[in-house]
Amino acid sequence: MSRKENALDLAKFIDKGVRVKLSGGREVEGILKGYDQLLNLVLDETVEYLRDKEDMLRITNETRPLGLVVCRGTAVMMVSPTAGTEELAQNPFMQTDGA
Repeated sequence: MSRKENALDLAKFIDKGVRVKLSGGREVEGILKGYDQLLNLVLDETVEYLRDKEDMLRITNETRPLGLVVCRGTAVMMVSPTAGTEELAQNPFMQTDGA
């Protein structure tokens, strides 16, 4: 194989919802409209998840609309699909007293 494969194939997420974590702690969610080899992303109908005012490390469910956004590839930490994901009430990897 002479062609190098990308570790992240974003083509399957085009026109689908994705959640993106950015360096600095911001999180946005929108519809992936485009990307390039440097992982610059174009998101439409984007909303930003706001941080908790008492605990700035915690993201809340409160959002603000951003619209069309370009995320610089150098700031992208994680891209995940919104379809098929759910938030767990408890960390399954946390040890309990009975373990």
